[in-house]
Amino acid sequence: MIAFVSGPVAALAPDTAVIEVGGVGMAVLCTPNTISTLRIGQQAKLATSLVVREESLTLYGFADDDERQVFELLQTASGVGPRLAQAMLAVHDPDALRRAVSTGDEKALTAVPGIGKKGAQRLLLELKDRLGDPVGRGQGIGAPVTSGWRDQLHAALVGLGYATREADEAVTAVAPQAEAVIAEGAQPQVGQLLRAALQTLNRAR
Repeated sequence: MIAFVSGPVAALAPDTAVIEVGGVGMAVLCTPNTISTLRIGQQAKLATSLVVREESLTLYGFADDDERQVFELLQTASGVGPRLAQAMLAVHDPDALRRAVSTGDEKALTAVPGIGKKGAQRLLLELKDRLGDPVGRGQGIGAPVTSGWRDQLHAALVGLGYATREADEAVTAVAPQAEAVIAEGAQPQVGQLLRAALQTLNRAR
């Protein structure tokens, strides 16, 4: 198994980073939070999980080993593949998922695209004794967005399966929240904006 990749960032897309490793460009699928921390030309180290299928080898990348471990544990639940596990980590950090499961927070799980009420109930039962307790790292609000928050948020929503029109509306809905943070001299955070956008989309259903 490829435990991690380390090297300069060669290219970035909404859900993929290309890391140059020994002269080879490794395409790694990442959450919007992780993508937002990377810069082309700068060194990066990502924990990784290799998913092997008959027709493909797909490398998923994470900010740290804890996130990778949760990604792999999520897939032990029935009906959860790598794409859904990554979507869960795009919406909630590892500790938020642990809290949701340990407290039976069905609403937190249904905020993830692709998880309905029955699916959330099943996941709460299956994951209850697998994820463990929150470790208290306090990452809940995600990584800072250093530039182009609208483009990053829009790309993240489209990457999660929402239509362009829905993504446009969600970005417009959370714009006041982001602009208020900028007005205070701080940077909006991609995880916080993504969760707020998903809440507006859920209400619109």
